[in-house]
Amino acid sequence: MLRREGRSESSDREAGCHRGTEEKHAHNLALYTFHPDPLTHPMRLPHRTELVAMTRLALPVVLAQVGLMAMGVVDTLMVGRVSAVALAAVALGNLYFITIVIPASGTLMVLDPVVAQAVGAKDSEGIARGVQRGFVLAVVLGAVVSVVLLPVQPMLVALHQPPVLVPLATSYVLISILGVLPFLAFVVLRQSLQALGAMRVLLAVIVVANATNAFLNWVFVYGHLGSPAMGAPGSAWATLASRWLMAFLLLGFGWRSLKPSVVPWRRETFHLAPLLAMLRLGLPIGFMQALEIGAFAAIGVLMGVLGTVEMAAHQIAINLASLTFMVPLGVGSAAAVRVGHSAGAGDAEGARESARAALVCGVGFMVFTGIALLAAPRAFAALYTQEVPVAALAATLIPIAGVFQVFDGIQAVCAGVLRGLGDTRAPFLINLAGFWLAGFPVSVVLGFYTPLGAVGLWWGFVAGLAAVAALLLLRTRNRLRGAIERTHVEEDVLHFATDP
Repeated sequence: MLRREGRSESSDREAGCHRGTEEKHAHNLALYTFHPDPLTHPMRLPHRTELVAMTRLALPVVLAQVGLMAMGVVDTLMVGRVSAVALAAVALGNLYFITIVIPASGTLMVLDPVVAQAVGAKDSEGIARGVQRGFVLAVVLGAVVSVVLLPVQPMLVALHQPPVLVPLATSYVLISILGVLPFLAFVVLRQSLQALGAMRVLLAVIVVANATNAFLNWVFVYGHLGSPAMGAPGSAWATLASRWLMAFLLLGFGWRSLKPSVVPWRRETFHLAPLLAMLRLGLPIGFMQALEIGAFAAIGVLMGVLGTVEMAAHQIAINLASLTFMVPLGVGSAAAVRVGHSAGAGDAEGARESARAALVCGVGFMVFTGIALLAAPRAFAALYTQEVPVAALAATLIPIAGVFQVFDGIQAVCAGVLRGLGDTRAPFLINLAGFWLAGFPVSVVLGFYTPLGAVGLWWGFVAGLAAVAALLLLRTRNRLRGAIERTHVEEDVLHFATDP
């Protein structure tokens, strides 16, 4: 009898343990199904509220990017009426200037994770220190960039540029050096206001700057209102004045939002350790952008080797692709802010939701534009030129641009998401591997060792872009699966995003 009761109690305990194990497994399964992989779950779409918030933040950024592009278009149109030499000199000088400045401006995008995460954490002192250190870095980087730009003439000669272009291009760059500091200060102000969610003022500034740039080009390039006709150098003076105006206007229009972060000036802003920490976090962003722009530039140089028609057709196709790219680029910037806010607040699910919304917005738009480019390449080519050989080759390249639209959208959005998380070194390495170790060699082989020519150069670029997009998407998925923490750059807590 006692043995039966003992066996009964033992059976009850075993049954209880079994039920407990089942309940534990069921609980774990419930947790697993409640938190699906945000980027791979087939039925999970972002909430409408997040889509609306992402769109509202991204739209001003996109319009501002288009406005900045418009300033370059105006410069080209104005100088193009002077002479072909003046136009080529401005193009050469601007390419030289941008190539050297971009790593510095990209480095200042470290403000995305630093300031946005401080906003999410409701850390007003962290916001102030981040913004003020951004200005300090802008001054330091501006000084370095200015020194690097000074020997422009011997560099252009060493690069075997046409002798007729070197004097004008040199003058353009030397004048533009005076605009390096306001250009970088504008980046600091733009990224700070973006993180603070105050983007409407940026649109007003861009509109005023475009109008001023067009007017000053008319005055200085052609010689009106008592000014001598300066041609290409006149365009540089107009752009210089517009950059100073943009910086001051953005500071003034955004002062209400910026004042708590600028006044009073914190003594700890000049502490070396956090400044170096921000540089370590930001330099990979700058170098990543330089790698991407360098890949585009390298394909352009190779097109020039193939011939004039190839170069002209490439310019048409790349111009279309650059225009559509402004949308996912803006969405990526908005994603950096939204994800940064969530990371600062310790809201992992909020970060995942923002990443989903950004991918839907950015990649969805690029799917639409990709279909358009695939459907009507001849119509798009006809908008640019009536020369039959150029239009025919452009109509061949434009569908390839349609193919890489989706890859371009994925990589732009994922780069923004990772930047918002404070993950900057892995995207840099991915860009290096994808564009230069995968895409560029394929372009050279297909372009020069097969009959494909210009088409082969573009397919190699597509291969590199696809590799970058795939790797960045995997990196984003991996980072969002793990714990999401705030990125600190203070002396006592120095933390960088690492693999979970």
